[in-house]
Amino acid sequence: MDISFISENQKFNYRVCAVIISDDKILAMHDERSPYYYLPGGRVQMGETAEHAVVREVEEELNIKAKIVRPLWLNQGFFTEDVDKLQYHEICLYFLMDISDTNLLERGERFTLHEGQHTHDFEWLEFERLQKEYFYPIFMKTEIFNLPEHLTLRSDYE
Repeated sequence: MDISFISENQKFNYRVCAVIISDDKILAMHDERSPYYYLPGGRVQMGETAEHAVVREVEEELNIKAKIVRPLWLNQGFFTEDVDKLQYHEICLYFLMDISDTNLLERGERFTLHEGQHTHDFEWLEFERLQKEYFYPIFMKTEIFNLPEHLTLRSDYE
């Protein structure tokens, strides 16, 4: 059971997101339901750790076994979602992921994958492009530039 509930026109979400970076680009996605870009990830399930949830979500959405390098951000967001028009209170943990043992970079700058009924379009976006794109979370449009220049991709979670 996902840790998410609706009360009247408000929704609470406990989410995790994967920050996947290569050559000053971040992997973003969108689908037929969402007009904006967002990061791979999803809701944490009851009794599941955030670490397990982000690895599971990346495997479900990208069909790869990525490793966690380290947590990057904890964000508490309040927003009205553009698709369902609900007022959200969302807690999201963002994890830097190591994809070095996967074939993800071989898929190209843009690729499409199918998960159940949904089609996900993925694209590697240059950091500077985030500021111009319809992209959530908004805080990342500036915070991505505050990351250390040389991100170590050694996983502390092995």
